[in-house]
Amino acid sequence: MASRTKLSGIQRQALALYRGFLRTARLKSPEERRRIESVVSAEFRENAKSVDRRNFVYIEYLMRRGKRQLDQLKNPDITGLSTLEINKV
Repeated sequence: MASRTKLSGIQRQALALYRGFLRTARLKSPEERRRIESVVSAEFRENAKSVDRRNFVYIEYLMRRGKRQLDQLKNPDITGLSTLEINKV
């Protein structure tokens, strides 16, 4: 069995948030589920590439934002997830 790298606390939180989005997406319609999974995957991948690992303030901000979005998505009246693009200067 291959040994795994031990994850930091914030890495475990980010992974739990990602899994939470995927679990919640299962509760939506099939087409919306695919869209949510696509948006969430792209967002996490982009942030993993572009955010400095030592920028804890920004990472914590992204975690809080993600938790709020997840809480909203868990609402049965919410059918999908929208994205907001911000051009970084």
